[in-house]
Amino acid sequence: MKGDCGFQGLQKSEMSFTEEVGIDLGTANVLIYVDGKGIVLQEPSVVAINRDTNEILAVGSEARRMIGRTPGNISAIRPLREGVISDYDVTERMLQYFIKKTCGGSRFLKPRIIVCVPSGVTEVEKRAVKEAALQAGGRAVYLIEEPVAAAIGAGIDITVPEGIMVIDIGGGTTDIAVISMGGIVTSRSVKIAGDKLDDHIVKYMRREYNIFIGERMAEKLKCQIGIAHSGEENLTTFCKGRDLVSGLPRTVEVSSEEILRALEEPLDVICEAVHSVLEKTPPELAADVGESGIVITGGGAFLRGLARRIEERTGIRTTVADEADFCVAKGTGEALKYIDIISRNSLNRRETYI
Repeated sequence: MKGDCGFQGLQKSEMSFTEEVGIDLGTANVLIYVDGKGIVLQEPSVVAINRDTNEILAVGSEARRMIGRTPGNISAIRPLREGVISDYDVTERMLQYFIKKTCGGSRFLKPRIIVCVPSGVTEVEKRAVKEAALQAGGRAVYLIEEPVAAAIGAGIDITVPEGIMVIDIGGGTTDIAVISMGGIVTSRSVKIAGDKLDDHIVKYMRREYNIFIGERMAEKLKCQIGIAHSGEENLTTFCKGRDLVSGLPRTVEVSSEEILRALEEPLDVICEAVHSVLEKTPPELAADVGESGIVITGGGAFLRGLARRIEERTGIRTTVADEADFCVAKGTGEALKYIDIISRNSLNRRETYI
């Protein structure tokens, strides 16, 4: 294959005495892949900052433990929301910390960086991501769509002229794409993913039990007993929060069926988005997808019964990729072998920042 229609037959770029780094810049977590070493870092996308002095107090796991537990002058914030940068300065400083932690602090051996972005990213959002990575220490920065990286990380050969459908469910966005010959044919990115599912659980607990819970408790309920299909086993667990009437701590027992009711609306949005992508897919490629099936990646793929729900909606066999939460980061690392072709794809053609 020639041009930028595929990666097949391309040789790995010369290292130029710098490391090559792939970054899965997620709303919930940052994963960094270093060429020759694999995934070397997985940390929450959280920064604790002193608002009085603008000093960063903690980054990653340490900062995440502070969420909801800080005094008034300290904020534990997520600088990325719904798959894009919401606080440029904090994101830049977070990236600087992670890159220095994984690659060292040399001023001369700057890495080339590939960053994953949602398939529906805008020009302004692209520029913000590239500039943040450059300011954080990158020598050159390239972008790759998350569904493409996820497909590579799932072990799918994306260079063949056949339709492949990938659903990547992260913390901020769900990216759905049909890929053929190394590129995206049809896609859709919806801002319904892990964070929104947590929000709906918080709202359900407030509405049904008159209890207020934090985002960490909501995430715990989702991971421990959450289901996306009524046919899954119904589990129960205890949920701790603050009673909205008395203002005192309160514990209630919650079941999987209740979490399903809380998540019905956002799950329907995801299924509808999958349906709409299939409707826009050329018939030959849609037939390929019907034969090869749909692959789900990302942390959201672990919600029990999600594959079953999508399969019932589409009539197409749906599976969860192995190590689904690492697929994007691993795929980014594999894509580093083809950096020459990536530098010419649609996301990087207008601005290379080299």
